[in-house]
Amino acid sequence: MTLVLLDSASLYFRSYFALPDSLTAPDGTVVNAVRGFADTIARILTDRRPSRLVACMDADWRPAFRVEALPSYKAHRVADPVNNVEEVPDTLTPQVPIILDVLDAFGFAVASATGYEADDVIGTLAHREKSDPVEVVTGDRDLFQVVRTEPTPASVVYVGRGWAKAEVLGPRELAERYALPVENAGPAYADMALLRGDPSDGLPGVAGIGEKTAAKLITKYGSLAGLLEAAAASPSDVALRVRSALTDAAEYVEAAALVVRVALDADVVQDRDDRVPSSPRDLELVRELQEKWDLGAPIDRLLAALPG
Repeated sequence: MTLVLLDSASLYFRSYFALPDSLTAPDGTVVNAVRGFADTIARILTDRRPSRLVACMDADWRPAFRVEALPSYKAHRVADPVNNVEEVPDTLTPQVPIILDVLDAFGFAVASATGYEADDVIGTLAHREKSDPVEVVTGDRDLFQVVRTEPTPASVVYVGRGWAKAEVLGPRELAERYALPVENAGPAYADMALLRGDPSDGLPGVAGIGEKTAAKLITKYGSLAGLLEAAAASPSDVALRVRSALTDAAEYVEAAALVVRVALDADVVQDRDDRVPSSPRDLELVRELQEKWDLGAPIDRLLAALPG
């Protein structure tokens, strides 16, 4: 019994850029992301064999609480500052409703939370899960922070280099990869990421502290809070260079904690039970969507992957 949580936007974005935009429906609508997303779910069902699955969606790609804490958060991706609209390829946006229609026709659960990102939905659902192991499927390293051992194991199936090179990372693998403490590898990763920064998300990080230094500091002092406490002590065994960098970046460090860490208490709304359907909820609708959008083989593969 495994609960799979899909970082849906991450997965359909990857499909969009991995597959040619010559994949179109009869009316000319580009459907590469839809086809790739359907194939991704089929691979998950075939290779991971989950009993439960939730497609987690962004209700807000750039939540106000994160922007208020750190205005640079994803600022470079804003296409319309007035309406806070993300810069997304013109041919991808129309595919999202089709993806949702396919998920609904098959009977897969979809979840979101007003004012939150899919990462927060995943963080909350993983945090709530007390009975089954959790696997998060994503191409985004930010979600490495959810790995854990208790109360049920949680791991990340990282598809940043494609499904053929997917990596399954639990606490031990994450700790080995980044030289982090295995006992709290997930939270330690979030603390390391905060110090390191991430230009793709508009997170400047702490000047002079790269990934390796950040990992060493978090491992030595146990957490960001432990590092800050040690840096403020007198005398302090934290290097003067690091103390100076933390002092200079104090405002960022305080704000970024809210930005980097996923929410664990989002008000998640889920449209149906998360059990993987043994057969499609509405096969006639599935076939209609398959024909209308020329989804062909990916839909057939997804049908074949259902547990029956």
